[in-house]
Amino acid sequence: QVQLVESGGGLVQPGGSLRLSCAASGSIFRVDAMAWHRQAPGNERELVARITRSGGTNYADSVKGRFTISRDNAKNTVYLQMNSLAPEDTAVYYCNADGRSTRYASFASWGQGTQVTVSS
Repeated sequence: QVQLVESGGGLVQPGGSLRLSCAASGSIFRVDAMAWHRQAPGNERELVARITRSGGTNYADSVKGRFTISRDNAKNTVYLQMNSLAPEDTAVYYCNADGRSTRYASFASWGQGTQVTVSS
């Protein structure tokens, strides 16, 4: 099994910044894509940003220019730097990763989520 543990959420004022981290551990042969999703109350879960093992990225239009996703392959960790936060960014943020747990078996895992609240 592969576990993902997120950290870094909290309460921040509009215009502020937060940095989320997500570390993968357990039976890991290789981690491929890693991503951040979010879900606000009453809304469906949506993709925020995704990064491939080689560093290719894509972002939701709503966060382009404000959020930056990065990763450390040696630590099996993905980060989300969030700047210029707005109240509409308030949500539970979930980390997601896929890859191989062994040479022949794949995995796809989700973290437990971390709350981000943007409010004055």
